[in-house]
Amino acid sequence: MTIEVDYQFPPGVDAERQAKVIAVGQTAGTWDERFAHREARLKSHLAEVVRVETQETGSLATIHFPEANVEGDIASLLVAIFGKYSMAGAAKVMAVRLGEDYGSRPKLGITGIRERLGVFDRPLVMSIFKPALGLTAADHGTIFAQVAHAGLDIIKDDEIMGNLPAAPTLERLAACRKVIDEVKEKTGRTVLYAVNVTGRADRLIENARELVRNGANALLLNVLAYGFSVLETLARDRAIDVPIFAHPAFAGAMCASPDTGLAYSVVLGTLMAHAGADAVLYPAHYGSLPFDPLQEAKIRDSLRQRNVFPVPSAGIRAEIVPQILTDYGSDVILNAGTGIMDSPGGAAAGVRAFFNALECA
Repeated sequence: MTIEVDYQFPPGVDAERQAKVIAVGQTAGTWDERFAHREARLKSHLAEVVRVETQETGSLATIHFPEANVEGDIASLLVAIFGKYSMAGAAKVMAVRLGEDYGSRPKLGITGIRERLGVFDRPLVMSIFKPALGLTAADHGTIFAQVAHAGLDIIKDDEIMGNLPAAPTLERLAACRKVIDEVKEKTGRTVLYAVNVTGRADRLIENARELVRNGANALLLNVLAYGFSVLETLARDRAIDVPIFAHPAFAGAMCASPDTGLAYSVVLGTLMAHAGADAVLYPAHYGSLPFDPLQEAKIRDSLRQRNVFPVPSAGIRAEIVPQILTDYGSDVILNAGTGIMDSPGGAAAGVRAFFNALECA
């Protein structure tokens, strides 16, 4: 089995030479006569440059890496395909093609989240607690009650909301769990609250288990800050039987440069989909952050191929719902923070505006 990676080099870079440097330097490296008796074995770990194409934006080289070089996870994959070379100069990973069995799959994904909510025939509507910081746990409960009773499917913590003294995570969860139970009792509906799980590596997994034991029915993880290994561990932990929403915070530091790093579609699409996320947030090109529509489409398709919910975000408003439906169909989560919370008629009216837009569309 091989792992196929596309590297883009800007004009002026000898792509043929650099591709060969990657193929050797990121695998077996070099050896001398002392290892002549092991040459066949060493060569079995070498990557192979399969093609180099000249394009308007530079050159694209495709390299095949033996899957035997990695451990079947995302961390060892990143080190193998771009670790040391990422510091060697201008080169950007534009695509990574992995086997179906590589990495982790979502526990729930699109089908499982729909089953938990009992919603099968429309996009899901999601919001974010606003203001991001400065609310008490009781404030979270009050806001959640407004939008949950108005029909919201999912709410999440803002990604910068950690386990802070002003509103400790367990206290926020307790306040919101009451609302979840109230809505269930009165309407039969399930509402998900994706609570932000944080902490140092030696505590984060246990923090997640504790949240689930205390009634959390979804988790939010800043994957790129805490690491793909954390996401993979949460996804494989049987005690954490709730969907994991992956946030893209820090993605710009890895992806925004045109000549270095990794493409957004690799980080927020391929890698997230093979690390076990159930739903992945990322900017929508018609939202408040600049984003390439082609990258957005690649992310959407990579996620759906592994039953992961796409969550276009950042500036989603009710008036662009028809465009989202054109681009995504029904298997999408409409994630609106200010688009709901800053509605002139209040947060509940903001939720109703989205459902009205869905009905009209």
